[in-house]
Amino acid sequence: MAGWIDKLKQRWGLTSGWQVIIVLIVFACTGTTVLLLKRPLFAYWFPDGEKPLWATIVYYILILPVYNMFLLVYGFIFGQFHFFWEFEKKFVNRIFSNFRKN
Repeated sequence: MAGWIDKLKQRWGLTSGWQVIIVLIVFACTGTTVLLLKRPLFAYWFPDGEKPLWATIVYYILILPVYNMFLLVYGFIFGQFHFFWEFEKKFVNRIFSNFRKN
């Protein structure tokens, strides 16, 4: 079991196995929060239960920045803000470098 933790520790440049576990907990909390927010928000905006196609499209467009915001918030709460800030910068650079190539 420690093998995959060591691989993640090395890949992410972390200092301990516990830090890897905390980072994984932050990812889990972020994903769960985004997932749990979708249903009540759609229920509030569309009380009849029928979602128009545009709402689904807007949701998928907005999910990326909202997910990243929650990632930073949970990273701060769990004391890993620096890791997630660097993670976000790499992520954004990868996205924009792909746009520059095309």
